[in-house]
Amino acid sequence: MTKENITFRIDSSKKAALDKIAAGMKRDRSYILNEAIAAYLEMYQWQIAEIQKGITEADAGDFATDEEVKAIFARLINAN
Repeated sequence: MTKENITFRIDSSKKAALDKIAAGMKRDRSYILNEAIAAYLEMYQWQIAEIQKGITEADAGDFATDEEVKAIFARLINAN
């Protein structure tokens, strides 16, 4: 995998927090930023995939019945 440089602006307080985390983990700032970006990408790629899946199901007319929705709400309300 090739690596590329990227430049962006960040608030000084966020930079200081990154540096503190990096020092605590005995890693450099680049490592922390790469880990943070990987987590961000994983989360949003999952979210986009789930949205697309929902759109595909909706386009196919695959909706929950009123009874299924009521059952889920009842289960969630009773879980508390």
